[in-house]
Amino acid sequence: MDEQLTYALITPYSLFKSRTGGIIGRLLGTTRLELVAARMYVFSDDFLDRYQQIVVPDDAEPNIAEAWHRYIDESLRRANPWGFLPRCMLLLFRGPEAVRHLKDDVIGGFTERPVGDTVRGTYGDFIRDREGNIRYFEPAVITCPKPEMHEQHLGLLAEYALSDGGVLEGIIEYDEPEVQTSLVMLKPDNFERRSRRPGNIIDAFSLTGLRIVGAKLFNMTVAQGEEFYAPLREMFVERLKGKLTQEIYQRLHTAFSFPFTMEDAEHVADLLADRNARAEYNRIVEYMTGVNPEELSEASEKQTASRTTCLALLYEGPDAIERIRTVLGSTDPTKAQPGTVRSDFGRDLMRNGAHASDSPASAARERRVIGLERSETESCDVAEIIGAYLSARQGRT
Repeated sequence: MDEQLTYALITPYSLFKSRTGGIIGRLLGTTRLELVAARMYVFSDDFLDRYQQIVVPDDAEPNIAEAWHRYIDESLRRANPWGFLPRCMLLLFRGPEAVRHLKDDVIGGFTERPVGDTVRGTYGDFIRDREGNIRYFEPAVITCPKPEMHEQHLGLLAEYALSDGGVLEGIIEYDEPEVQTSLVMLKPDNFERRSRRPGNIIDAFSLTGLRIVGAKLFNMTVAQGEEFYAPLREMFVERLKGKLTQEIYQRLHTAFSFPFTMEDAEHVADLLADRNARAEYNRIVEYMTGVNPEELSEASEKQTASRTTCLALLYEGPDAIERIRTVLGSTDPTKAQPGTVRSDFGRDLMRNGAHASDSPASAARERRVIGLERSETESCDVAEIIGAYLSARQGRT
């Protein structure tokens, strides 16, 4: 089968109405394709002028083509009647017959029947009057309609990936003067197998009322994992000492012919505290990257070593840090409030669904580590993935 790259573009209205999580849950849970990239866009008029020319095939029903062109003008341009920033979220998928499968089997076409068996059937709207004129048109998700058109669509998205896409921080208008940006990272166990779980977690964060202004799918490397979780290593030395002392005492208080006291256990714990902290720290890095740092002898290996997938999202709005952490819940899922992300999706202290920054300073540091800042100048993952794909296809023709 033909291995293809295709895309799903979540529309501004879907994002504005916080339908993002539900749509992503459908896309990930019902497709057999691999998600390979995510990126936010606010499209320029230059892009949209060109996109209008290829958004529908030549044989499309005239009413449908007209509705698409009107939709682009009214909903995707910055100067729109609704007065909101037309953010879109791009998701790239790869797999056999990807264009047809994503369009026909998952996203679906337009129907006037109220059915929910596809993304558009659930989240889109398509209403005609008695004369057959289209009165309301909201696609929910935009994708390439036919396989023979997908290279044009992808090429255009790659061409404008830097100028129109990336982190959209600081361009949404708010009534409140103080606005924060919080980093949320969906952890690797959410992507171990195909499921709606990532979308369900994103849907939970929609309760905050915050706006998604950044998105990045990435493989956390060992180097990134060690830097990202570096503050925990020093913290673990003292935080884990009490538990270590108890364990040493339990194991050794009957092991000798002389008394082994809790004070003795505390002395031994002092000697082992640093090693114990590093072991726990390495366990977290291994979980986040899929690679044990102790197995790598060269620093250069850590820069690329990774076997996992994470999804990072930036949420912007008033009190973003606190709002996100309230919905996230306690680190320990057994102690998290019912209805929080970690209560619903966490399994233990490490596999607890998602990470969220605990302060603006932490958010800034963590964004720098994973490369989700506003400093892209030459290339980005979407442009690179599409560029490599199109080059490979041209090489085969």
